[in-house]
Amino acid sequence: MLILGIETSCDETAVGIVEDGRILHSNVIASQAGLHAAHGGVVPELASRQHIRDMEPTLRRALSDAGATLDRVDAIAVTHGPGLAGALISGVNTAKSLSLALNLPLVGVNHLEGHIYAAWLEAAALAPSEEPGFPLACLVASGGHTDLVLMEGHGDYRLVGRTRDDAAGEAFDKAARVLGLGFPGGPEIQKAAQALDDADPHAHDGDETVTQAAAPLPRAWMRNTLDFSFSGVKTALLHRAQDVGLYPPPESETANTERLVSHLAREFQESLVDVLAAKLLAMAEQYGARGLVLGGGVTANARLRHRILSDSPLPALIPRPVLCTDNGAMIAAAAYYQYQRGEMADMSLDVDPSLPFSHRG
Repeated sequence: MLILGIETSCDETAVGIVEDGRILHSNVIASQAGLHAAHGGVVPELASRQHIRDMEPTLRRALSDAGATLDRVDAIAVTHGPGLAGALISGVNTAKSLSLALNLPLVGVNHLEGHIYAAWLEAAALAPSEEPGFPLACLVASGGHTDLVLMEGHGDYRLVGRTRDDAAGEAFDKAARVLGLGFPGGPEIQKAAQALDDADPHAHDGDETVTQAAAPLPRAWMRNTLDFSFSGVKTALLHRAQDVGLYPPPESETANTERLVSHLAREFQESLVDVLAAKLLAMAEQYGARGLVLGGGVTANARLRHRILSDSPLPALIPRPVLCTDNGAMIAAAAYYQYQRGEMADMSLDVDPSLPFSHRG
């Protein structure tokens, strides 16, 4: 069964074509990162307009890459929430038009569920429903969400932890702005932190400002709960940046400005990674999970991936970075299993910017 998936929940116009929920035929993403970089974050109205411009060429390329035509597609899937209302409307209207014109089934997919099903796209040999098997401990971490989900079967979810303030991706974006780095913040923070690995480790020995910048930032463990909170470490980073003269941005850089930024970036990244990894592993133990699944843009972070793969006693299914970020293929993969359960939509399908990750088992 060939499903065409459309994803427009935020600032990527994405179309993917997937066979039987597992076999990836194409995955095309038109990113708007450059459009929003000047604003330091996604501007909803600009995103909505750009989706309209990018949808047709993205759709055409996805079909071309798959070597397919629309008459070979068996169903149309689309993200209908959560996300930015105007952005979601672009994708839903396109999907409904295709479904109506081609007389094809329509499947409305929860964006967060899509991130989980990206793990099903990695290789036919890695079938999470068979090996390691359910239940699975899932971390969905992105710019708008940081959730821990227990997946007890296809379509059977239980939300067991979530952020009480900033999502992890949002925290990375705000930290990058404080440090004068680019957008999106996660990759920029990672790049700045990795720069320390290539630098002379003794170049600034004895410099008190560098020593101060390299000191660990706090961790919000929030004992006795699987929830997250990242506002505290974000505030701590701001105060540290002020103390070492990085915020407000100085008019002229000093000899060690780049090193100060790199140390603060590394400590901020370590704070988030420590908590994300520890909570996911604690959840897996508490609920007797047989494996881990990671999804969402934050899980493309190299340090987080290394930490999970190094520390977890359980098998971890982590999609390649391009499948961690928003994409249409994950929507098509999730839709296949919804279709098998008979969960189809009709022309009344509407967007839901606050669509919850509900338990449907």
